[in-house]
Amino acid sequence: MIRQYKLQDYNFRLIIVLMALTSMGVLLVGSADPSLQKKQFLGMVLGLIVMVIVSLIDFSWILNFSWIMYGGNILLLLLVKVMGTDANGAQRWLSIGGFQFQPTELAKIILILFFAKFFMDHEEDLNTLRTLVKAVVLIAIPLSLILSQPDLKNTITVAILFCIMIYVAGLSYKIIGSILLIAVPMAIVFLFIVVQPDQKLIKDYQRDRIMAFLNSEDDAYSDDVLQQENSVTAIGSGQLTGKGLNNNEVASANKGNFVSENQTDFIFSVAGEELGFIGCTAILLMLFLVILECIRVSLRAKDASGKLICCGVASLVGIQTFINIAVVTKILPNTGTPLPFVSYGLTSIVSLYIGMGLVLNVGLQKYRTYREVEKS
Repeated sequence: MIRQYKLQDYNFRLIIVLMALTSMGVLLVGSADPSLQKKQFLGMVLGLIVMVIVSLIDFSWILNFSWIMYGGNILLLLLVKVMGTDANGAQRWLSIGGFQFQPTELAKIILILFFAKFFMDHEEDLNTLRTLVKAVVLIAIPLSLILSQPDLKNTITVAILFCIMIYVAGLSYKIIGSILLIAVPMAIVFLFIVVQPDQKLIKDYQRDRIMAFLNSEDDAYSDDVLQQENSVTAIGSGQLTGKGLNNNEVASANKGNFVSENQTDFIFSVAGEELGFIGCTAILLMLFLVILECIRVSLRAKDASGKLICCGVASLVGIQTFINIAVVTKILPNTGTPLPFVSYGLTSIVSLYIGMGLVLNVGLQKYRTYREVEKS
């Protein structure tokens, strides 16, 4: 379970970037809502501890329990439906022993592990109809449970994550082309249907967000688009260096409460206003370096599962970063996706650190070192 690793193989570069990024998140959360800063700091400390522990456990040993983890994941998502806590019309949280967490965040990491093992086991027959159907069914079950919460943003995130992983696993370009020929027209039809007033495919509030994005000048949707417009204004008002953390300017979008959920989904607007262009660039650069390190480690993984774990974690960080930044800058319709390692949310931050612990373990078992140990 735990191998003897060399300290020189430990990726301290990744850890330093993660600590710097999360520390900036703690400061921004504290500026957005001082009462949450201590919790976010504790989340960071807990995440680091869990990451170190996971990084010392052989990921190949963990993958032996992939089906158990998959089953446990489905059970947690089912429990959300049965006894989940409702908030803002969505049932996404579980409360156990006074501790509240969101199973969907952990589900992303579990699904990365499960499909890393699944695709490695089916490396030779990945492009057969039998394997593809099996993979689609296995991802469809958790996707349907996440969608029913309702949680469209995480449904989309997990679907994209699955597509990236199966591509990295070696999906044939002929199959990809065939899927695109079907998927693109279906997406167009889907969008045409959801903009209709009496559609039943998505919730009314989700449709309103899409309509507000498409018709931002329409007064009927002014309330839905106001948050994004205020977010863009806040980011622009920071200019080059920002107004400074915890500033007390009356015109501040953060302190004036012009941007709601600024400690979670719209934390980047706080960064733009208080840290300016330089601060925003620093955050994006650190997120890019995290993704880059994950990809770099994947290239030296001892096997296909290690490569898929690293690419899966990198994709998860990249997808959530893109969606979050696109929403706060009004490039995409409003949807509540946290900015990785920066937004407030203990389940999110600890789950991401678990993913980083797995990446670190893959890096400790470099291909060449692993082969030398096996031969000896």
